[in-house]
Amino acid sequence: MTTQHLVNHGRRRALAVGGGLAALAGLPGAALADGVRQDPPAKAAAGGGKALPEYAAWKDADAMIVHSANTIELRREAFGHSTITPSERLYVRNNLNPPPADIVKDPDVWSLEVAGVAKPGSLTVADLKRLGLTAVTMVLQCSGNGRAWFPHKPSGTQWTVGAAGCVVFAGVPVRDVVAALGGVAGGMKYMTGTGGEALPEGVDPNMVRVERSVPLEAMEDAILAWELNGAALPLAHGGPLRLIVPGYMGVNNIKYIRRLAFTEAQSPAKIQQSSYRFYPVGEKGSDKYPSIWEMPVNSWLTSPYEPGKPLSAGRMLLSGVALGGFHALKGVEVSIDGGQTWQSAEWFGPDMGRYAWRSFAMSVDLKPGKYRIATRATNDQGETQPKERRENNRGYNNNSWLDHSVELEVV
Repeated sequence: MTTQHLVNHGRRRALAVGGGLAALAGLPGAALADGVRQDPPAKAAAGGGKALPEYAAWKDADAMIVHSANTIELRREAFGHSTITPSERLYVRNNLNPPPADIVKDPDVWSLEVAGVAKPGSLTVADLKRLGLTAVTMVLQCSGNGRAWFPHKPSGTQWTVGAAGCVVFAGVPVRDVVAALGGVAGGMKYMTGTGGEALPEGVDPNMVRVERSVPLEAMEDAILAWELNGAALPLAHGGPLRLIVPGYMGVNNIKYIRRLAFTEAQSPAKIQQSSYRFYPVGEKGSDKYPSIWEMPVNSWLTSPYEPGKPLSAGRMLLSGVALGGFHALKGVEVSIDGGQTWQSAEWFGPDMGRYAWRSFAMSVDLKPGKYRIATRATNDQGETQPKERRENNRGYNNNSWLDHSVELEVV
């Protein structure tokens, strides 16, 4: 069966689900669970009307919310139904300003230093292309996705759900590069990537350098990518070369990678030691707290979603995306009454692997009223989205199904 046949078949199955929640739709949406959270303010959903920065001017402006020159979010209603997020709709997050655009004019000459192996040295992208080739379909997601719902207003971009996408990266497996260089040296515990951004003068490099360490075992699925969704990796997403660590939060996927090292200890950079740590509200980050590494299970509704616009009563299709985080998905449920009752939804489209998200749908018949639509995913390790967010100082890893729910008004 072809991919298109799979997609069409999945859609037919989803559209055929007419029972399920339809029986619950007679309850007006006023019968919602206790503790329903407030939706983010309309300004956050609508964006500030800022223009796309030059390095990302090719993005679909109508689909994006430009928070700043280095933080650009996809609108919730613009995710679509095709599993893969088009490059022009993929969110942008940079910790530093990107390098000059001319570095992507001839990607093959970009060089990478590799250390912590038996035969350390430098390889160009052209060299890497001779060592191996693979592709991975995966969720790329900012650690702060969902930050807008934290009540203590943590610093950083107030993302809702659009700092995430499901894309295809292609490049060489890191393990093939390591094998070509004689293997990892003894005693190494981490894989450490260093970005190629220019650092401001007069500042301790460790205070600003984008350098992240992940456990050594992450090397097994990691790749050095030079391609995104079938085209050369653009500057906005780390071109000409990016370290890709499937299943890990976006900050660990180092853009413009200049150095790949296997190390005994984690990077001394602030971004590793304190900035991206899961620590209590009011505390200061330090290496005694867990690092932001593996992605948690998550899901959210993407359609229908038109803030402030009532929907006509009758049959409609609720759809969204679900991800297993670091593990494969097992299932996803939908509630139309704020989590009081749940019904399994149907997948549609192809299963693109452990690290990709899947699209789901449920057909319902809604009478006039207000409905709180929630979604709840479970992965194959039995991990299910929690109702409540895990409070933390920087607003990371929000996978609360209540926060991600939406209110629909039906007339």
